[in-house]
Amino acid sequence: MSDAQSAQPAESADGRRPRITDVLDLEQIEPGIFRGQVIPSALSRTFGGQVAAQSLVAATRTVGAEYRVHSLHGYFVGPGNSDRPTVYLVDEVRNGRSFRVRSVRAVQDGRTLFVMQASFHVRGDQGPEHSDIVRKVPPPEEISPQADSNRPLVRAFAKDWEDWDIRIVPPELWEKSPGAASQQVVWFKSKVPLPDDETFHICTLAYMSDMTLLGSALVPHRDEPVQEASLDHAMWFMRPFRADEWLLYDQSSPSAHGGRALTTGRIFNQQGDLVATVTQEGLTRSLAEGKQSIPIKTDLQGK
Repeated sequence: MSDAQSAQPAESADGRRPRITDVLDLEQIEPGIFRGQVIPSALSRTFGGQVAAQSLVAATRTVGAEYRVHSLHGYFVGPGNSDRPTVYLVDEVRNGRSFRVRSVRAVQDGRTLFVMQASFHVRGDQGPEHSDIVRKVPPPEEISPQADSNRPLVRAFAKDWEDWDIRIVPPELWEKSPGAASQQVVWFKSKVPLPDDETFHICTLAYMSDMTLLGSALVPHRDEPVQEASLDHAMWFMRPFRADEWLLYDQSSPSAHGGRALTTGRIFNQQGDLVATVTQEGLTRSLAEGKQSIPIKTDLQGK
């Protein structure tokens, strides 16, 4: 495939924007080198969850099926262009009997966008078990999907995330953790049935985990315009799950200071099992006059 061909936005057969199956379908250029196709977006910058998920796919493609990813740690070091494909370079850092470690660099036009390390653990190990208890909140069926908004940013995300059912639980419907500075609880899942492959669901959750998390730092600051961007992202995967079944994203932000906010999230399935944990620091810089919170493509700003 030529660079010109690979740079063209992909379209599904029914004319809809590509689904998560397209996002996670990387082309292998040669051993350890992969390319993600262009995913049409209302945003001018590549969605951080997309880059993280594709990086994890690339890393996963270099280990055997007997290994399952248990953690990833990444840094967003430069903005991506959503109209350009991204190349992923994988380095085999460790190939042990129980653990394997991969380093991934996401690149566009020779410029690094994201760097990640992912660790894989051999399946079947046994040991003690315990888990946090899920917060008591109304079931997703009792929560309305997010209402339409006149804000171009919100509408842009709604278009990009049309395959995802995201329901923020109203704050008056759940009990807050004492002493927590900022909290948010979200039900979410894929509206589209996904393949019966555990690794696919893990990579899908890496994509989903960047949805709404930074917003948990802005709950006490709803009227303060800020510039938003993910700075780093870490995940730990504890138990199997399905991303096309409801998951509860219990989010909190212990601190915001100096234009940055720290956020954490615990992800539970509907049975109350803790399946993953996320930590992210994001940019929450006071918005300068004339600037956008998140860059939206020019032809969509007035719509």
